[in-house]
Amino acid sequence: MACGPDADVMLVASGIVKINVVTIFPEFFDSLLGISIVGRAIEDGALRVEVIPLREYGLGKHKQLDDTPFGGGPGMVMMVEPLSKALEPLAETHRVLLTPAGRPLDQATLDRFAEIDELTLVCGRYEGVDQRVADNYIEEEVSLGDFVLAGGEVAAAAIVEGVARLLPGVVGNPDSTLTESFRDGLLEEPVYTRPAQFDGDAVPEVLLSGDHARIEAWRREQRLARTRERRPDLMSDGEKSES
Repeated sequence: MACGPDADVMLVASGIVKINVVTIFPEFFDSLLGISIVGRAIEDGALRVEVIPLREYGLGKHKQLDDTPFGGGPGMVMMVEPLSKALEPLAETHRVLLTPAGRPLDQATLDRFAEIDELTLVCGRYEGVDQRVADNYIEEEVSLGDFVLAGGEVAAAAIVEGVARLLPGVVGNPDSTLTESFRDGLLEEPVYTRPAQFDGDAVPEVLLSGDHARIEAWRREQRLARTRERRPDLMSDGEKSES
């Protein structure tokens, strides 16, 4: 989805977030941009996404994007020249390289990205990206987690969706983004819906009581217990000792 200069001026003026995605595989994003929350954000005008095919900036008649690493070793490295040509026109945007060497993505980062007028996500591939790209064309490096994928497209998709759901008017009940996991440093409590009984398994009685104070106390207790069991690293010293 291309946007010209005039459109970019309008984006900033209206508070719309624009995300550019630089990728070797633009077709990866075809379904993402048309469905669910991301599709709704685009349709409602809260989000603009431009997928930039890196192959268009490749070198020579074969549009080369990678080469063997200096010093030897396995695999191929994404070359600096194609990426520099793709990123130079985006110098006024916040440019993020998606790489296993980056800082792990978290909710605070998504919150911050949702406040940026124009974000550029660069999808790494192969054995990595020439370091001169990161040194000269990138503001920060982000990783999806402590594991390695074939490329940064999955991470870019996660960021696009994570940002889209934070934009005003996109999620039906905006309060839902304020009470979910990680908002207060804790994991979200278990949730239930109809039927109240299924195959002998009942919803906790407190949730059917109508007593909002009891319900909130139960939810707090469950958040603490779940986080203590699964992610104690998220808890403060006070929360660890809270019963």
